[in-house]
Amino acid sequence: MRSETASQRVRGSAPRRLSELSLSAVVLCFLLTCVACAPPRSSRITIGAKNFTEQVVLGELLSQEIEAVTGEQVARRFYLAGSYLCQQALVSGRIDGYVEYTGTALTAILKQPLPPMGQRDAATVLRQVTQLYASRYHVLVGPGMGFEDTFAMVVRGDDARRLELKTISDAVKVAPQWRLGVGYEFEERPDGLRGLEATYGLKFADAPRTMDLGLLYRALSNNQVDMVAGNSTDGPIRALGFVVLADDKHYFPPYDAVPLVRQDSLHRHPGIQFAMERLAGKVSADEMRGMNYAVDGEHRDVGDVVREFRKGKGL
Repeated sequence: MRSETASQRVRGSAPRRLSELSLSAVVLCFLLTCVACAPPRSSRITIGAKNFTEQVVLGELLSQEIEAVTGEQVARRFYLAGSYLCQQALVSGRIDGYVEYTGTALTAILKQPLPPMGQRDAATVLRQVTQLYASRYHVLVGPGMGFEDTFAMVVRGDDARRLELKTISDAVKVAPQWRLGVGYEFEERPDGLRGLEATYGLKFADAPRTMDLGLLYRALSNNQVDMVAGNSTDGPIRALGFVVLADDKHYFPPYDAVPLVRQDSLHRHPGIQFAMERLAGKVSADEMRGMNYAVDGEHRDVGDVVREFRKGKGL
């Protein structure tokens, strides 16, 4: 067999070396891209919250309790715009946990249909939510905080008394002359406006006015709308003398407030579990309303309101 000359060996090996270098460069670029796309994971615990008062209060409550238990400073990532962004932040690891509501989790996040009327009890919904979060996202549903914040169809107190309105069914007769105000999520959610209208046969004068949650009660108070889809623990309901119409057909599922925490975060920071257990059952609906009003109506600092509440609970 004829042997290669030195120049032939050089000429033959150069393309191979260039090919190997090119392949290495491609692999390196791929790895750098993967690292750049990976979610940043801080060594600090990060708690999130949606962009309304109650969520910020609950996020602060969970954060302060974790700090008290672990002695570590918690990063707060509050005012995330809605359930979808909180969910994305949670599954991507940008936050370690936040407080959600079981009915919202079931329908808006997990995309499950509303359970049949006889299966909308709190225990059934919690069990389904717990199983789905664990299997799909490796997220733990923590113990309930002690209250439910359901959707509430709210009217002015004067109108409720004058028209003898106590239930949503009572409002069917006046709805064709009324204007409805809703938040952005309520208009689109499977447990929101369309199902409510179908269940009760509600028909309003015009298409609903959609606005930020913080503007709903101002619009109701200023007679810009006649009914709003608020939340049962909203502070302005009591402060402004509004009336919540009873959901007499039990359309809405339960909305118990529960912490959601990544399982890998619990492994790295076991104190989070202890903090959740300390908060279990500690917050009543009236207490939640009071904290919401202290922030919204009295313009007090959220941190101060939460510290006062925790002190009153011996936490």
